[in-house]
Amino acid sequence: MTAQLYCFGESGNSYKAALTMALSGYDWTPRYVDFFGGETRTPEYRALNVMGEAPLLVEGDLVLSQSGAIQLHVAKATAKLGGAQGEQEEVLRWILWDNHKLSSPAGMTRFLANFLPEDKRPKDVIAFTQARLKAAYATLNTHLEGRDWIVGSDVTIADTACCGYLYYPEPFGFDRADWPNIDRWLSGLAALPGWKHPYDMMPGSPADRAQA
Repeated sequence: MTAQLYCFGESGNSYKAALTMALSGYDWTPRYVDFFGGETRTPEYRALNVMGEAPLLVEGDLVLSQSGAIQLHVAKATAKLGGAQGEQEEVLRWILWDNHKLSSPAGMTRFLANFLPEDKRPKDVIAFTQARLKAAYATLNTHLEGRDWIVGSDVTIADTACCGYLYYPEPFGFDRADWPNIDRWLSGLAALPGWKHPYDMMPGSPADRAQA
């Protein structure tokens, strides 16, 4: 049965789930969510996901939200990307770190700096969260010194979690050139069979909305 991933191209959290599925060979198809048009706030969407967020995995009777939970489900179902024996807790540790320290402020900062009208962008808030993000980039860059992947000797869902917002072109205070180990790691991920840029992997992009 082909799973449906409710997602949209601008969502880094959706990208984590989509990339995990693509790299693991999971049978899935994207289902576009009109986030900017308010779809996640509709009663119909809330009936599927009371959290009102994307991504959302729908596969038969399984309805699962939250990118980390979807990633864990896919890793278990495919026996891929979950880490070697004894590495699972370390993989989970980095997923939780990413959700709290990296992706959460990155997603918010990118939204505030790019997707709000320019006169409504809170410059002080953006500057504050960018400073928090620099600390997270430094943590990840230091960890990746001498490593190809975040945990162990192969790609895991720790990698597909932490990269969620780092391929996007919109400026939000992340420049790959400033973080050579992160840059090398992102290039390694992009060289894997099945990798695609988020705007190529999922429907929806700022360019689409500009033409609407």
